[in-house]
Amino acid sequence: MKTHAMIPVFIPHKGCPNDCVFCNQKAITARGADIGPEDVKNLIETYLPTLQGRGLETIEVAFFGGSFTGIPMEEQSAFLKVAKEYKDMGLIDKIHMSTRPDYIDRDILDNLKSFDADTIELGVQSFSPEVLAASNRGHTTDDVYEACRLIKDYGFELGIQLMIGLPKDSLERCIFSAEETVKISPSIARLYPTIVLNDTELYNMYMDGRYSPLSTEEAVDITKEMYRILDGAGINIIRVGLKSTDLITEGGEIRGSTYHPAFRQLVEGAIAREDLEKQLIEMLDGSISAGGNTSAGSSGPATYEFRSSGRSFSNMVGNSKRNKRYFSEKYPDLRIRYKTDPALADGHYIVVKC
Repeated sequence: MKTHAMIPVFIPHKGCPNDCVFCNQKAITARGADIGPEDVKNLIETYLPTLQGRGLETIEVAFFGGSFTGIPMEEQSAFLKVAKEYKDMGLIDKIHMSTRPDYIDRDILDNLKSFDADTIELGVQSFSPEVLAASNRGHTTDDVYEACRLIKDYGFELGIQLMIGLPKDSLERCIFSAEETVKISPSIARLYPTIVLNDTELYNMYMDGRYSPLSTEEAVDITKEMYRILDGAGINIIRVGLKSTDLITEGGEIRGSTYHPAFRQLVEGAIAREDLEKQLIEMLDGSISAGGNTSAGSSGPATYEFRSSGRSFSNMVGNSKRNKRYFSEKYPDLRIRYKTDPALADGHYIVVKC
């Protein structure tokens, strides 16, 4: 049951003069017009009736799109004042925003504190200096570490966003970024595969052969390893992959094959398949060592049950049942059943020989 909801307020490219090679905020937010405090109020009033009475533990107003703390301080304050009014009335629980590491300093954080803001997500993207430079991020890794330190010192909840497959990126550099994130210990994280959007420098790089996007399979494999590192450290991964919109769709504003509307399920399904197969192989090796029967014979095919919680069942069978197909094709001499087990925690899978 969903217990958390965000009211997203998009501020398209406002407050960010930098042009990262991958960025086309107009396409990402599907909105080009400026918004003001009255728009924020109207948006909250539109969302709240759909969220109230649903047993939600947390409702947040979240400022996304541009780099919120890069807009003039008086504009930040005007937006925050609206959100704080609803928080003071008990109608929302948190105020949340995303920004860049180089738009964090003590004056900015003092102002956010005065409006009772709660969560700051940093678009870190990578901890590799080479990747940051090749992506024209306009800040250094020193900016990242200092911003994270200040945010935590002020008592804000910290979030870190990482991108996979940027120019000059690699599996090793992505793993390094995940490991550095664990050292900083944010409360939340997001993992985004790099998408080639029209009207960006990355699109130009792609078209003239200077950049090759990851395939969906490559992006899943790398993200899976990063996911394991962050999840193993207890970091709440609140999103994996870009949210589908009318503009970010196959054949629309993107190029390459990295984007998939169910990217998170692909990643979590790949993790489930690895965990299940590791257990299965260990059991099969044990059966063979003991002279057990693992194929058709007088007693018929060996039967194994793959078990998960109800919430993880779709990951266990895989997006479009790809895990079921994988196991049936690779292990044709086995009978495999897929079952839910309420005793299992989400994201945990076991194999039982029947």
